[in-house]
Amino acid sequence: MSPRPAGQTLAQKIIARAAGREAVAPGEIVTARVDLAMIHDSGGPRRVAPILERLGVGLWDPSRVVLIVDHYVPAEDGESRQIVGQARDFAARYPLGGFYDREGICHVVLPERGHLRPGFFVVGGDSHSPTGGAFGAYMFGIGATEMAGVLATGEIWIKVPETIRIEWSGRFAPGVTAKDVMLFLCTRLGMDGGAYQAVEYAGEAIAALPMQERMTLSNMTAELGGQTGLIAPDQVTADYLRAAGADPGDWRRWFSDSDAPLLAHHRFAAEELEPQVAAPHSPALAAGVAEHAGRPIEVAYIGACTGAKLVDLRMAAAVLRGRRIAEGVSLFVAPASRRDQEAAAAEGTLQVLLDAGGRLLPNACGICAGYGGARLGEDVTCISTTARNFRGRMGAASSKVYLASPYTVAASAISGRITDPRPQLAQGTAP
Repeated sequence: MSPRPAGQTLAQKIIARAAGREAVAPGEIVTARVDLAMIHDSGGPRRVAPILERLGVGLWDPSRVVLIVDHYVPAEDGESRQIVGQARDFAARYPLGGFYDREGICHVVLPERGHLRPGFFVVGGDSHSPTGGAFGAYMFGIGATEMAGVLATGEIWIKVPETIRIEWSGRFAPGVTAKDVMLFLCTRLGMDGGAYQAVEYAGEAIAALPMQERMTLSNMTAELGGQTGLIAPDQVTADYLRAAGADPGDWRRWFSDSDAPLLAHHRFAAEELEPQVAAPHSPALAAGVAEHAGRPIEVAYIGACTGAKLVDLRMAAAVLRGRRIAEGVSLFVAPASRRDQEAAAAEGTLQVLLDAGGRLLPNACGICAGYGGARLGEDVTCISTTARNFRGRMGAASSKVYLASPYTVAASAISGRITDPRPQLAQGTAP
């Protein structure tokens, strides 16, 4: 009797399906068929179109390509207008599976418009493409040259990764979010803690998170150095996808076998985690909020794919309701998508942020990626919901950016200095 084959991780199962195999082993290099390719204005048509033209080829399957204009908007100068124009020309040339112009940040728009499915093998032209892993899809970022090859052939080589499992037991306390989880992990494991492998998030605390919080976990797997960040789909996933107009398919089949091989298995207690703040200039310089409490700030930024989704706007509003930001502080609010902004407006969440003194910015990557007129000036200290705080990324190289959750950013905007949000949350709407 032959021995039972070893179990497969979720990552292996998805790659095996894409490679037309029953199973794959870590370390193998296989050719995988791509279910979907996502590109945006910054690294998309202006980079890949010239390569395709030189090769004399078009898109292998335009219906499996989604283009999102989110970086160079609003197009405030000649260069930006040219880049956005190239994206629009590309969309006019091909019958794409989706073209979203100024509708929000690609990592949020892609799932909210129903383009992802559990078990999909997806590539994106952006380093935070692992966001798709929150839906049980193997999604990772690639450069323009690789993307051109995918667009021409529909295939890509991939080395089957090992899987690192990160398990959170219990429940997160009020005021503790997915952003706090990732800042903690970046510091605890390091920014190469994912070792360019597949990182899988699991446990009771993860299962209790809504989809948009799960998206933050998968997104910031890039900061851990992982190739993708996976969460096995469950009923929460299926319900979100159906609401987005997508068929979740046989989502129950996509999980890691109990005997699947793991490179590492980290276990943490959710109830022990407190709000985190990462100091300039790295997400891996995080500590409990008390470590930085009292440090004055001039700008509070609620934006980006990890900090301005509807769930994030609600967090900020829970702190800001009935309060005003401190004198001398600028609060910028850049909702991650137009749909999330509209939902926040309809339920009153957006008005809370504006009444507190917030200034509304476009649904775009904005200053998180160094674009737009709100970039940080010389020697400005900012606390931000973004995923990265590298020197000069959000403006002047002399500026200093602290990373935190929407709760902590909002609390800091009120006091004018880095502040633990938990006392203000406990007080509710009391000013």
